[in-house]
Amino acid sequence: MKCEHMGMIGYGEVGKIFTAGLKDRVLSASAWDLKFDAPALRDAQLAHAAQAGVAACGSMAKLCGHADLVISAVTASNTLAAAQAAARHIRPGAVFLDLNSASPGTKQDAARLIAAAGARYVEAGVMTSVPPYGIRVPMLLGGACAAELAGMLTAWGMDAKAVSEKLGVASAIKMCRSVMIKGLEALVIESYTTARAYGVEDHLLPTLAETFPSIDWQKTGAYFFSRVVQHGQRRAEEMRESANTVREAGFEPYMTAAIADKQQWVADQASAGVFNGLALDARWQDYADKLLAARVL
Repeated sequence: MKCEHMGMIGYGEVGKIFTAGLKDRVLSASAWDLKFDAPALRDAQLAHAAQAGVAACGSMAKLCGHADLVISAVTASNTLAAAQAAARHIRPGAVFLDLNSASPGTKQDAARLIAAAGARYVEAGVMTSVPPYGIRVPMLLGGACAAELAGMLTAWGMDAKAVSEKLGVASAIKMCRSVMIKGLEALVIESYTTARAYGVEDHLLPTLAETFPSIDWQKTGAYFFSRVVQHGQRRAEEMRESANTVREAGFEPYMTAAIADKQQWVADQASAGVFNGLALDARWQDYADKLLAARVL
């Protein structure tokens, strides 16, 4: 497999990291994002792309018109919509790499759209947070040409492993993991903030350390709070897709739906300005105090 012209759908956190990390491995790197047309966001986004050496496209058609590798990095709720839009313009024979956190069923629906356009679809399960790893974030790939693409990406310095030719396997692994990880985030936020309200956090955390001594519960708490405050909306959407994954397996997603609600609640608090003034590396206690101050008793 040889891909020389990369197009990135979505120029958010992940899109920026991947284009920056891969632009020197291809002949050209371009990006398209709805924010490029948003008056309040356009200038900053275009300036970032220009500084990064990434060509900002004015439309999906322009992005797909010359790209032989199209990478989709949008929010979970836009996974299928991005594939639908790309399918109208993608070049026959091009590879569509779907990084989005969506259920196996959603990925399979997206794959049918891309295949109908004569292109090749590969799903990716991104297995942990991207920023600490950059393009070396561990990814599981699925699809008929997953092994071939994994070889190329590995040669580019990425950590990509093909797990199945069957679509949905990589996503199922990712989404089941998300239930646990995002669930832990939600549990920590709820438990820690409640403990803070009762003034018993200094008793709670030592008991957690006794039961799970390999985890630094202070540090982990701060990290969980900060990530959810920054990305709660995206996490809530991902957990709704995780809930769909559970439903597709034939179960009612009682826990997963609750996790989505908790993530959404934190995102709504952040949007309302509850955490304004806090540094990203603030202590978990500082985040909890902001939530406590915003209570309606």
